[in-house]
Amino acid sequence: MTDPIAALMPHLMLAPIALPLLTAAWLLFVREEHERLKLTVNIASTALSLLVSVALLLWSSSGSTGSFGIYLPGNWPAPFGIVLVLDRLTALMLVTTNVVALASAVFAAARWYRAGVLYHSLFQFQLMGLCGAFLTADLFNLFVFFEIMLAASYGLLLHGSGQARVQAGLHYIAINLVASSLFLIGAAMLYGIAGTLNMADIARAVGQVAAHDRGLLHAAAAILAVAFFIKAAVWPLNFWLAPAYGAAVAPVGALFAVLTKVGIYSLLRLWTLWFGDGAGSSAHWGGAWLVGAGMATMVFGALGMLASQRLTQLASHAAILSSGTLLAALGLGDAAVTAGLLYYLPGSTLAVACLFLLADVVRRWRNDGATLAPYEREDTPFLTAELRPRERLNLDDDEQILVGRVIHATTALLGIAFLLTTLVIAGLPPLSGFIGKFAMLASALRLPGSAPSDGVPTATWLLLGLMLVTGLAALLALVRVGIQHFWAAHDRHAPQLRVLEGLPIAGLLGACIALALYAGAATRFTGDAAQALYTPAHYIHGVMAAQPRERAAP
Repeated sequence: MTDPIAALMPHLMLAPIALPLLTAAWLLFVREEHERLKLTVNIASTALSLLVSVALLLWSSSGSTGSFGIYLPGNWPAPFGIVLVLDRLTALMLVTTNVVALASAVFAAARWYRAGVLYHSLFQFQLMGLCGAFLTADLFNLFVFFEIMLAASYGLLLHGSGQARVQAGLHYIAINLVASSLFLIGAAMLYGIAGTLNMADIARAVGQVAAHDRGLLHAAAAILAVAFFIKAAVWPLNFWLAPAYGAAVAPVGALFAVLTKVGIYSLLRLWTLWFGDGAGSSAHWGGAWLVGAGMATMVFGALGMLASQRLTQLASHAAILSSGTLLAALGLGDAAVTAGLLYYLPGSTLAVACLFLLADVVRRWRNDGATLAPYEREDTPFLTAELRPRERLNLDDDEQILVGRVIHATTALLGIAFLLTTLVIAGLPPLSGFIGKFAMLASALRLPGSAPSDGVPTATWLLLGLMLVTGLAALLALVRVGIQHFWAAHDRHAPQLRVLEGLPIAGLLGACIALALYAGAATRFTGDAAQALYTPAHYIHGVMAAQPRERAAP
């Protein structure tokens, strides 16, 4: 199956960046009167991006040791030119991003794309920035793609207008401008120390830094890490996230669920690359800070979920809890723990995105359409009309009337979707959230430590306890809100669930279920990806040894 994909490599690596860029540029020239055409092109382009990402995932996992792709867009060797790198981790992030993006684009087709102008172009620019950040192997180009991603997110956050979005958007822009400034300061300091911005070249230079410059190296890395902490919503730098994500329209909030994972990805990529075993006296530097920051973020996310009354706020704090869990596991610095982390990452992202979409449908159901804007009342096909019972009666086996009330099929569908989302976010069996947390903890408990009695580090026991406590807190918060919206909603009309809203919700949950059903293959893939992260010599050699292609003679 990978032979046709291999024939397109390495040029296929450029498609996740070039396709959204070209689509966004073309959509800018289409008149607003052709909104159906723009919608169709947006969905088709996102679906094609997902197919390309799946193809890259298959190619990256081919062979006994996997495949490693290098692309030189300017045909200049590293570290002088731009380098794109594809490995298992990159491919995993590309697939996760495009699955959420496709679900968001389809959900927006029901109504939300009509709430403002340039939605489709901004959506594609956002997708371009995300994919570029995962593919680049150069620190400055990582900054460029970060800015493309953030510039598009500013417009998407304001989509739909309203005072809450404008206020949250101003805070969001200010905080991210500070993060971008810190990014530039950290990158400039690293350039002054290493003389390069190529990630692999910096990794080679870290072990050779003079002793009197070692403190400056750590300071530069810390400043850069703070910028990533802000983007990953790490406590205490995450106060901006809940108001911003909660104010965004549903499909934008779902897509924003990926944004926090960009910060986690950057920390995962750069920390294992620069501060691995080959970093000399800087080996594993900052690991304790990552664990501590991750645990604090877990506590903040869990408390935020308990304090939330609205589903959008609940989903926002669930994203914070997910980031904290991933960061704390990363700080332990073990390949087996990181393998569980990589398995947990896509499932938690999909579940949070699904919760944002569910929040929009439940909000409309709770309001019974009384306070909906004109663009929210479009007359499109409903699932309700097809699934509503003919009579409001419950019958037993003898067709005798039972005391009670019929549960409408759409109410049941939303309830089941909310239940499955709860299982993933709270980390309960049998879905991927439980498997990912179990894999992380099982590996962490096997790590040697300083305690003579059991050999397990104190940080591991704290992480174990926090995972259990925060999982319980998430479960209580979600169950409480679920009772309010579903169990206590017997006097409402049946929710009107549009087909274009039901499909993406079902697709995201289907992906979570598939991740659990094929957990064996998925954990083998993430195990290989984690092992490659902690043995970065192949990555460094592959990037630095890549040679430009010779031009054909005229």
